[in-house]
Amino acid sequence: MAVGDYDEILKYYELRETIGTGGFAKVKLARHLLTGEKVAVKIMDKLALGDDLPRVKIEIDAMKNLSHQHICRLYHVIETSKKIFMVLEYCPGGELFDYIISKDRLSEEEARVFFRQIVSAIAYVHSQGYAHRDLKPENLLIDEEHNLKLIDFGLCAKPKGGLDYHLNTCCGSPAYAAPELIQGKAYIGSEADIWSMGVLLYALLCGFLPFDDDNVMAVYRKIMVDPKKRITVKHLLRHPWLLQGYSDAVQWQSKYPLGHLDEDCVTELSVFHKQSRESILELISEWKYDQMSATYLLLQSKKARGKRVRLRGPSLRGHSSTKQSVVLEHSRHDAQLDAMEFTLSTPVTRKVASKKHENKENAGTESVLRNEMPFALPAPKTPFAKSHMETQVQTIPVQAPAIKETQFTTVTPIKKPTDPTNTDELTPAEVLPERRCNSVELDLNLTHVDSSQKKRKAKIFGSLERGLDKVITMLTPSKKKRSTRDRPRKLKAHYNVTTTQLQNPDQMLNEIITILSKKHVEYVQKGYTLKCHTRSDFGKVTMEFELEVCQLGKPEVVGIRRQRLKGDAWVYKRLMEDILSSCQV
Repeated sequence: MAVGDYDEILKYYELRETIGTGGFAKVKLARHLLTGEKVAVKIMDKLALGDDLPRVKIEIDAMKNLSHQHICRLYHVIETSKKIFMVLEYCPGGELFDYIISKDRLSEEEARVFFRQIVSAIAYVHSQGYAHRDLKPENLLIDEEHNLKLIDFGLCAKPKGGLDYHLNTCCGSPAYAAPELIQGKAYIGSEADIWSMGVLLYALLCGFLPFDDDNVMAVYRKIMVDPKKRITVKHLLRHPWLLQGYSDAVQWQSKYPLGHLDEDCVTELSVFHKQSRESILELISEWKYDQMSATYLLLQSKKARGKRVRLRGPSLRGHSSTKQSVVLEHSRHDAQLDAMEFTLSTPVTRKVASKKHENKENAGTESVLRNEMPFALPAPKTPFAKSHMETQVQTIPVQAPAIKETQFTTVTPIKKPTDPTNTDELTPAEVLPERRCNSVELDLNLTHVDSSQKKRKAKIFGSLERGLDKVITMLTPSKKKRSTRDRPRKLKAHYNVTTTQLQNPDQMLNEIITILSKKHVEYVQKGYTLKCHTRSDFGKVTMEFELEVCQLGKPEVVGIRRQRLKGDAWVYKRLMEDILSSCQV
């Protein structure tokens, strides 16, 4: 991968570790330099996308037009000749799917809180003329406030003929597909979304799917139900079950309409850039989803969470109404990378979200949605995985007059964003939906140094570094420095971590390996992490997942962290139940 591919994104963001991979995309955790806010950067290779490139364009166009408290926010889009970068809202809580399976099923009270948020998001999406067409728990993320955010608009539809226009494209996940899609009939997109919402609610309350079978055709046969009996969004907003414990109907209007600009955020941008409020207003109002859009939206996010509306770093000049660019000097940027603290907070799994998260501002305004809106259903997305880079240890025999026949250890760590043994910096709760896969192909913190600079540095410091290495090697005691592989990571409690009855992590690891072998699950071991996969009778990989033996809190308890990487979510759920029930959990 060419360093130049990342030049543009590195002007505005400090890229950290890879937190998700899947298909032709990877997702990196990043920090916006001017606001200090954490974001997720989805990086896609245009050539590898091939026929899927139009889907990405559809997703970007939809997200540019949708601004809602329960939809994952798009901040910035950067396109180069080879790459597309989508800068998105960071949701550290992971997928709703993982949350459901961790609790087997949700109480009616908690399911109602979540489902009101889902109804709010979908009603808003439909009001804007779109149908999502891929509603499922894997496409709903949990943010740091324990609220849901809808993602994956790659299969959404906005019929040119309006909301009542019939669609024909059959897409999405079979288990969530409406009967009319399965029958190959023309369908109304919004009606298909309503069906998927019903399946989703069933999954929340029961912990399994209403229509499920290893045979897809068997699933289709079970789904044959009369679509005319289906509820509409308009009636769903005031459904008696959704009103239990609430005085108001579900409020679907956006709390953050793009037409209304926040005075404090505009003022801060104006002062920071030393430009008039009018010129800043004009730049923001263009909504190019460039650096100006991203900075404004991230300031707005800070304010909504009660943080100070302040920008950091050097003032940026040279804005115009047609083009706004921001270039940070390499040396200044490198200094920022060294100086800025990047501590990842670990959200605690909260109890049932408070009713105060509902939009009370518009409680008195009842809006009537147009009944049925035309749209279609989306395809499942490959989940993400994330793993930490290991420290490489080289043992170099050294002979010296004073110290004979002794081995010394030189520890050469691969450059990495955070120490995986530091539980305060990174826990499973900080992982985006399907993650744990770190890229070692490029040290992004060095990409600001051009090749000539590197050569000069290598010339000046090369011999010095070699000399220092020899001295360090001579003085290092023979005892090897412990690597991260010698012991399990210490993690905080999270719903992707199952506690066990054992206190010995090695015993737990051996027990899991024995069970995997019995169940014919193939695996690759890396320290206390097992990267597992299953295959079909024809040798095709059907499921990929990760199991990691970890240490939990005080008193110390051994846990098992699990993460789905690829394959059907509910098949994975059954497999995990099977494996964990055989362990001492």
